[in-house]
Amino acid sequence: MVSVFNLDGVKHHVRTCIPEAKLIPAGKPFYCLSSEDLRNTHCCYSDFCNKIDLMVPSGHLKDNEPPSSWGPVELVAVIAGPVFLVFVVTIIVVFVFHHHQRVYHNRQRLDMEDPSCEMCLSKDKTLQDLVYDLSTSGSGSDNGTWTQLWLVSDYHEHGSLFDYLNRYTVTIEGMIKLALSAASGLAHLHMEIVGTQGKPGIAHRDLKSKNILVKKNGTCAIADLGLAVRHDSVTDTIDIAPNQRVGTKRYMAPEVLDETINMKHFDSFKCADIYALGLVYWEIARRCNAGGIHEEYQLPYYDLVPSDPSIEEMRKVVCDQKLRPNIPNWWQSYEALRVMGKMMRECWYANGAARLTALRIKKTLSQLSVQEDVKI
Repeated sequence: MVSVFNLDGVKHHVRTCIPEAKLIPAGKPFYCLSSEDLRNTHCCYSDFCNKIDLMVPSGHLKDNEPPSSWGPVELVAVIAGPVFLVFVVTIIVVFVFHHHQRVYHNRQRLDMEDPSCEMCLSKDKTLQDLVYDLSTSGSGSDNGTWTQLWLVSDYHEHGSLFDYLNRYTVTIEGMIKLALSAASGLAHLHMEIVGTQGKPGIAHRDLKSKNILVKKNGTCAIADLGLAVRHDSVTDTIDIAPNQRVGTKRYMAPEVLDETINMKHFDSFKCADIYALGLVYWEIARRCNAGGIHEEYQLPYYDLVPSDPSIEEMRKVVCDQKLRPNIPNWWQSYEALRVMGKMMRECWYANGAARLTALRIKKTLSQLSVQEDVKI
């Protein structure tokens, strides 16, 4: 092999013999490669063939001609990358198309097979149209038809208060709005309104964060009245099934857990609602972000009972040990949280008659909203 190169203007010659084992790869050994304008190399395979003189390179690159830094691997990657990407995108498009086709055909099949699908809203049909269709489809018993009773309510995209508090923290203003609106709703339920447009007093009996919806404006709406009881003030009776233990065990008041509640006295059920409201307030206040501090979401008594506690487990904690959810000391540093903590304690008294009323809670929170300049 003979090689000549120009290093800083000084010509250098190299003449040597290379063992055959080092001539790799075969056919175009690395030792025999030249670099234009930098190094000129010639390999030959006979005795003394490297005596020839080669042209000395200039020692610098030509103008506007940068060195190529791409080897075979890089070139393959540049070519194969886009091809592979196009292939993947094509596969995804085909999959999505077939999926939508399958869903469409399934819907078509269900429309034909399931009579209940006639109740589904089509694109050009409003809820009012649906109600009209159902109400004019015939009712009564003379001709053998039947009547459907539908309860239609507003849709609240935030879901339940439980879901909302799991996803978000709330500001002091947000906490007050949630608490005040919940108290207003419960006060309205508990209150009897006399007149043609009136209503009886109602106790919820299963108040909890999962049964309270959060509206888009950050206020609450009490939902799920499946266990509610109604008070008839004229006869002083309550329409209730003969079952003392209803609702969610975690939110049951002490008198419900130990079965000392007076089932014939409507105010007893209202007092049990207030106890549960205090637990809901504890859930809200924990998620209040004040001064950059807030607690993670937890259910009431999360640290005292299992995830699905029995009545006996709740009775032992609430009635026997007389324990209540912990109220952090740092809440005392913020007036709104201090007021919330004080109300919670007054909602959790073992004696139901000593607890606050929903109306009293509403008035206290209304005053707090004025002090905190909360716009509701």
